[in-house]
Amino acid sequence: MIMWGTLLSSIEQGLVYGIMALGVYLTFRILDFPDLTVDGSFPLGAAVTAKLIISGVDPIISTLIAVLIGAVAGMITGFLNTKLKIVGLLSGILTMTALYSINLRIMGKANIPLLNQETVLTKIEALGFAGLWQTGIFFLIVIILLKLLIDWFLHTELGLALRATGDNQQMIRSLGVNTDLMIILGLALSNSLVALAGSLVAQYQGFADVGMGIGMIIIGLASVIIGEVVFSTRKIFWATLSVIGGSIVYRLAITTALRLGFAPTDLKIVTSVLVILALAAPTLKEDLKLSLLSDTSS
Repeated sequence: MIMWGTLLSSIEQGLVYGIMALGVYLTFRILDFPDLTVDGSFPLGAAVTAKLIISGVDPIISTLIAVLIGAVAGMITGFLNTKLKIVGLLSGILTMTALYSINLRIMGKANIPLLNQETVLTKIEALGFAGLWQTGIFFLIVIILLKLLIDWFLHTELGLALRATGDNQQMIRSLGVNTDLMIILGLALSNSLVALAGSLVAQYQGFADVGMGIGMIIIGLASVIIGEVVFSTRKIFWATLSVIGGSIVYRLAITTALRLGFAPTDLKIVTSVLVILALAAPTLKEDLKLSLLSDTSS
C-alpha cells in the first residue's frame, strides 16, 4: 500500500511539474531561447497564489492572477533581450535574480503555509470528487487541456511564426515578421505555464516557499530531454506528449533513487546524471551500433 501510494504521488508530481516542462519546451525547443527566468517565475506563481489565498481571494482567481503575472515576468526577460539587446541567457538570469527579492516582497516572509486554507484541490473535494485518484485525475485533465491548446496554437499562423523565429530569425524577419514580438510572446507563454505549475504545486504541497524554484530549469530540461530520448519524435503533437511522459519518467526515477537509499540532498546530482545520460544516449547508441557493425564485418 505504501509503495502504491508512492507511485501515485510520483505520477501526480510528474503531471503537475509537466506543466512547467511544457513551458520550458516552448523556449528551449520551439523558440531556441535559453530562459533561466523559470527559476524565478515558478516560485512567483506560488508566492502570488499563496498571498492572495491567505488574503481571502478565491483560489481559482488567485491561480489565474499568478498565471498573468508569470507572463509579465517572461515579457520582462523578452524586453531585456530584444529592446535592450542583452544576451538571452543573461536576460533570464537578471529577471530570475530580481524575482527572488520580488517574491520575498510579495510573501512578506520566506514561507507561507496553506494547510488550513481553501485551494483549488479542496474545492474539488467539496464537489464530491474526493478519493485516492482525485488529484492525479485533476492534474491529468489540466495538462491534457494545456497540451492540446499548445498543439493548436503552434499550428496557427501566429504559432508558425513563433516556430519559424526559433528556427531562423533572419529568414522570418525578411518575410515581415516582428521577431522581437515573437520572442516576447514566446517567453510570456512559457513563463505563464511555469507560474501556473508553481501555483498548483504550492496548493498541492500546502505551502509556498521562496526557495522552491531553485533548479527548476534543470528539472524542466531533464523532462524535455528524457522525453525526447525515451519517446523519440519530431511532430508537435507527439513532442508535447513526450515532454509530459519525460516529466513522469523523471519523477519515477527520482522516487526510485530515494528508495535505493539516496538522501534528499543527493537529488541534484541524481538529476545531473539523468540529464547527462539522456544527452549522451544518442551518441552512445551510435557508438554501440558502429562497434557492433565493426565486429560483424571483421
